[in-house]
Amino acid sequence: MAQRIKHTAAFKARAARAALKEDKTLSELAQEFKVHSVQIAKWKSIASEGLAQLFEDKRKKARADEEDVEALYAQIGKLQAKLEFLKKKTGIEG
Repeated sequence: MAQRIKHTAAFKARAARAALKEDKTLSELAQEFKVHSVQIAKWKSIASEGLAQLFEDKRKKARADEEDVEALYAQIGKLQAKLEFLKKKTGIEG
C-alpha cells in the first residue's frame, strides 16, 4: 500500500504557477513534479480561483467584518437581557 505524500504549499504553488504558464502540457508537468496530472490541474484551478482575492479591496472586507462583529455583539446583548429576564422569572440565582 502506497504512502500518501503531503506536499508543501510552496511545492503546490510552484506546480500551479508552471501550469498557469501553459508552456508545458499537464503530462510534462506531472513527470517533472512527480505527481498525477489531475492533481496539477486541481492546484491550477485553486490558484486561478484564488487570484481574485489578491486584488480585493481590503478596506471593504474590514468594514464588512466590523459590521458582522457589531451585529454579533447586539445579538449577545439581546440574549443576555433575555437570560436575566428568565432568571428573574424563575427565581434562579446566577
